[in-house]
Amino acid sequence: MKRLLMGIFVLGVVCGCAGIAAAQNSARGTAKLELSGGQVSVEYGRPALKGRKVEDMLSRVEAGGVWRLGANKSTTFKTSADLAFGDVTVPKGEYSLWARREADNTWKLVFNKRHGQWGTNHDVSQVLVAVPPKEEKPSDPVEQVAIQLAKAGEGG
Repeated sequence: MKRLLMGIFVLGVVCGCAGIAAAQNSARGTAKLELSGGQVSVEYGRPALKGRKVEDMLSRVEAGGVWRLGANKSTTFKTSADLAFGDVTVPKGEYSLWARREADNTWKLVFNKRHGQWGTNHDVSQVLVAVPPKEEKPSDPVEQVAIQLAKAGEGG
């Protein structure tokens, strides 16, 4: 009888944990771009608004704070060539990509040398560079986060 009760208890705990994990998982997305010097890709979680407002969610990030640019595991940025963002160069490699809110309420893209970690574990000592993004807001609201890479002139 004790074994049966223990088995039911363990099964209940396993099912409960699996349900919680499934509820927290967001779909993953990938954006890729072929450039003359190589390939760039971004792999990220795709959280949905689910009735919330973007402004309310992003207002939770304080000045100096970061957002993982997605959900769950940190967003991964890979490049097979050195990339220039204005006067800042990101060497070829693999990074985690974050968005940092500045004191003036603007945002910067932060390339972190540490990647593959859970999306709330940003290690500021591993920041390689931070660059201002070129933002484009969609004409219609979207339900889910989407990252797109596109060619622009000689780059992207």
